[in-house]
Amino acid sequence: MTTRIFNHRRLLLLLSLLLSAGFFATTLFGYFVSKDAIRSAIIGQDLPLTSSNIYSEIQKDLVRPVLISSTMAHDTFLRDWVLKGERDVGAMAQYLGEVKKRHAAFSSFFVSEKTGHYYTGEGILKHVSASEPRDAWYHRVRDMKQDYEINVDPDLANKDALTIFINYRVFDFDGNYIGATGIGLTVDAVRHLIASYQQRFNRTIYFVDASGHIVLFGNQPGREADLHKAQGIGAQLDTILREKAGSYQFVANGDNHVLNVNYLSELNWYLFVEQNEDAALAGIRQTLYANLAISLVVTLLVIFLTHIALGRYQFRIEEMASKDKLTGLLNRHACSIILDRLLAAYRRTPKPISILLADVDHFKEINDRHGHRVGDQVLSGIARQIRGSIRESDVAVRWGGEEFLIILQACDQTEAEHLAEKLRASVAECIPDPTDPDIRITVSIGVSQFDGAESLDQTIDRADAALYSAKQSGRNLVCTAAAHAA
Repeated sequence: MTTRIFNHRRLLLLLSLLLSAGFFATTLFGYFVSKDAIRSAIIGQDLPLTSSNIYSEIQKDLVRPVLISSTMAHDTFLRDWVLKGERDVGAMAQYLGEVKKRHAAFSSFFVSEKTGHYYTGEGILKHVSASEPRDAWYHRVRDMKQDYEINVDPDLANKDALTIFINYRVFDFDGNYIGATGIGLTVDAVRHLIASYQQRFNRTIYFVDASGHIVLFGNQPGREADLHKAQGIGAQLDTILREKAGSYQFVANGDNHVLNVNYLSELNWYLFVEQNEDAALAGIRQTLYANLAISLVVTLLVIFLTHIALGRYQFRIEEMASKDKLTGLLNRHACSIILDRLLAAYRRTPKPISILLADVDHFKEINDRHGHRVGDQVLSGIARQIRGSIRESDVAVRWGGEEFLIILQACDQTEAEHLAEKLRASVAECIPDPTDPDIRITVSIGVSQFDGAESLDQTIDRADAALYSAKQSGRNLVCTAAAHAA
């Protein structure tokens, strides 16, 4: 029988709490550090760099039509042709057709101020009239102060396809207004272009005019056209338009968004490049969940292995701490713990407890004559005899040098005397050293029964007194202690 030194379940619980807290804290710390780093990278580096790249792409794909229109407006051929009376319509049609083909434009045109003719690559399309609502754009261009405008209108020359026109004012060599020229791009083509930017850069991209309205966007159905009414961004839109460039943050639909704005002076539009921060952080959130799951598995594995290791080492340590190394019986320290438990159990359910205290007769002479090796064999042999004579529920203790204490549970004094006599006889018959059969040993045993009124220590003292009587009466005897005096 071994006694428990400590309950390792509490240690395992504490260890699991510490491991869980450590893993959880480390994982969360890493998550928040990564989150802050990603946010800083998005705001300070990633989004501005992406916006610059997109701006460069737009310079190539959208600003280029403005430059083409500017070249047309300053083309010597076009101005000479107008000043010479617009005589050769075929020459103008060929010129506009070449521009359209060379620059892959959707349409190219020239409207003459003098004749009101609307020229395309096919020739004269129509005559511009002040009374025609669809010609209002020309009169607006004629009276505006800027050199050009970007306008979205149906294209009469292409079955009213919605087209982005660059309308550029044309002047003669003396600075007199003589008409408007330019090229057109389909809105769908530009939207597909923006959608390709979005797919390539994984950002939301759209163009906003000076009034805060979205004029072009990619595949984003349901987006509010007037950004003043848009959730989150509307509150700071006037500031954004006034500052023309910068990085901003807002919350929409419960998600954090980061916005980078650049003003495109050539188009008179604002380029908005937007990043859903929560979507960008989805990856590290998945990593957080994975790390937490791994931490849980590691914690459970460590606890399981620790449980096994602690169980084995605790058993070994408790054996070392509670058992006598020579005899394998419990030591005196362990006995004191067992006595406390027996007393507590007796108070709950009183059952007789008897004590045997045995001492090896003439043990000093055995050591002196045969040596300590034989003395150790004698003690080990007696321990084996004790274990063979008592029940599984009984407790055997090496009480001193050659003294043994036996605690008999649920055993009255009469039965204890019988067991003591049986033990005495078996020891007398054993041969402790097979190499020297002449060596024989005997024990004297004192018996006492716990009466419930005294302490167990007093019961042991009475057994010790009975043992002394057995020694005085000639040894190799069993003596029973007198009843406890109240």
